[in-house]
Amino acid sequence: MGRMGLKRLTPRAMPALIISANLPDVDSFFARPLGYEAIEAHRGFSHGIGGLVTMPILAAAIILLWEKLRPGKERPVRLGPLLLVCFLGVLSHPVLDFMNTYGVRLLDPLSQRWFYGDTLFIMDPWIWLMLILGLEMSWRAERLGRNWTRPAIWAFASMLLYIALNAAISLRAEAVTRPLVASVATPRMVVSGEVPLQFWRRRMIWRGDGIGGMGSYNLLEGLNHASLDPEITPLRLDDPRLTAAAKTRRDVRAFLFWSRMPMVVEEGGRAFLTDQRFYESTRRAGARNFLIPLDKAGVNS
Repeated sequence: MGRMGLKRLTPRAMPALIISANLPDVDSFFARPLGYEAIEAHRGFSHGIGGLVTMPILAAAIILLWEKLRPGKERPVRLGPLLLVCFLGVLSHPVLDFMNTYGVRLLDPLSQRWFYGDTLFIMDPWIWLMLILGLEMSWRAERLGRNWTRPAIWAFASMLLYIALNAAISLRAEAVTRPLVASVATPRMVVSGEVPLQFWRRRMIWRGDGIGGMGSYNLLEGLNHASLDPEITPLRLDDPRLTAAAKTRRDVRAFLFWSRMPMVVEEGGRAFLTDQRFYESTRRAGARNFLIPLDKAGVNS
């Protein structure tokens, strides 16, 4: 964004963009001291309307303090353009966070509703490649005395087209998968889960009344080609262990607040609260990131 021309607006525009684009993630550091579970605080106020109002001012204050302590040789920082640059930097963060299945509360603090784009994997190397190439070509053009904004604009436009393509693939995958789910159960929710690197594929996640399952979609196999896994999983949301834990434990309530597709699973004779979106990858990796123990043994361990 800076190489597209925003850095011309004011001195220190580039560091202002870098700081403001990353600033919304401060919520991860302040969750515990403020009495919140990390999972309920993250992607909330600082990623929503509240953050769009406060984070640009904070980012601008950091830049102005920096300028006061270590004045640059350029002309003075311009406050109006600096705030605009910081606003655009902050805005870029929740917009990109919205693109994946994790979710973001875009209206916080006015509403705690979660929004999901179901479009990009949370770390997309293809976007990194486009933007890195755009930056390198922009720097090269500047060294040669050419128009250095054009390569950055082309890279940014390529990224937007790539995002639009991925959004179309996700929408098509959901449309093709829903009739397949309807043959098994009433489809209450069908979600396109992104697959790392392979943007043409989707890992489909569905749920009906008390049951859920997985499926797949591959654009390279045909526009209308989707399939469901044979395994159907009970969601077990009526498990009394979940009801009891939700009454007494903050971490369970926080997980339920965040979770889009909660379910209770049993592993090794113990019950865990998890989220259908991430359970398969968590189990495959042998991790416990999205497994909340509901029994006393799990709490004490």
